[in-house]
Amino acid sequence: MSRGKESKPHIGIFGRRNFGKSSMINALAGQEIAIVSDQAGTTTDPVKKTMEITGIGPVVLVDTAGIDDTGALGKKRISRSKAIMKQIDLALLVVNGNAFDQEEEQLASDLESFHVPFIIIHNKSDLQPPKGGYTQKLELRYGKPVISFSATTGWGREPLIKALRDHMPRSAYEAQSLLGDLLQYGDLVLLVTPIDTEAPQGRMILPQVQAIRDILDNDAIAVVVKERELDMLMNTLSPEPALVVTDSQVFPKADASIPPHIPLTSFSIMLARHKGDFQSYLQGTPQLSGLNNNDRILILESCTHHVACDDIGRVKIPRWVNNFSGKQLHYDVVSGLSELPRPITDYSLVIQCGGCVLTKKQVSGRIKQAIEAGVAVTNYGMAIAYIHGIYERAVAPFTGKKQEGLEYL
Repeated sequence: MSRGKESKPHIGIFGRRNFGKSSMINALAGQEIAIVSDQAGTTTDPVKKTMEITGIGPVVLVDTAGIDDTGALGKKRISRSKAIMKQIDLALLVVNGNAFDQEEEQLASDLESFHVPFIIIHNKSDLQPPKGGYTQKLELRYGKPVISFSATTGWGREPLIKALRDHMPRSAYEAQSLLGDLLQYGDLVLLVTPIDTEAPQGRMILPQVQAIRDILDNDAIAVVVKERELDMLMNTLSPEPALVVTDSQVFPKADASIPPHIPLTSFSIMLARHKGDFQSYLQGTPQLSGLNNNDRILILESCTHHVACDDIGRVKIPRWVNNFSGKQLHYDVVSGLSELPRPITDYSLVIQCGGCVLTKKQVSGRIKQAIEAGVAVTNYGMAIAYIHGIYERAVAPFTGKKQEGLEYL
């Protein structure tokens, strides 16, 4: 399985051609990582580079094509640049020569529609500094800082770094606990982790590793077992688990083996609460019972990987949904952060994976279009639990609803 997109805060750099976006990235990173040329349109596809910002940590800088590109190919480049807005946590809007015209106004409007905070950078200020109240006017209009900067001399670099620290959403770089609010000191958490053909050779999958680390960070105890040894372990395990987290594919086995009074959920549902729009997932999952013949379902994978013969997203989930619904359904699978093959309104349901290799903003950006269009969204683990009749139990640890007379929260 590939690492997929970087799960670090993403900073997108936007502006017109030849406004010095690539030069600014090089100045920020302190090395030549983006191609710089006097020829307009040098940057064609988004270019990414990781750097460290004190107070934030590692971030990914994303250089984009000019928003004033021309021709049929130019329109495609602009479209790709705007698509990046769904993935970034903070934007730098680069301007020159005291200009802020229709292109910049549209760009600011697009960023605001995606709820992306942005900073306005007046680049090449060593050649033509802001004048005539330019800075004050923009700051008053947008409530955003305007930083005078020179990519050539590096002038303004420290104020820009400070602005990045001040305006980067803390949620983009401060680690949020996966399970901490469910655990107390010394609690035992049991993780049920099948080792099958999809498991990577010699290691655990990322959500399992993330869960183990989070449990340890919360001063609790992690016990890991395969599903085949689960019954044997439960007969001898003491104290009993405060929580059991299972791979979604063995939900029925875990449900049967774990006593009803012990909270049970899955790695995917854990990630759905941590990174996704959990309330929208809760509302959308029951749409699995309302599917009709010839409905189309969109399955969103986070990462690109070799497709196994029994792949969870491409094979197992469609098979389970078909059997559950008894309908003739159609499926589109989109991996990574690729564009959709058809309009979102063509779909009756969107099933998003856990998103272990994505940032919260990237997961939100992927499903935002569906939510706004009124298309039901759910998550791999929540869909699997619903299909197997254990949905209420699986989400109960995160909703506080009663299960078998007990409250989990």
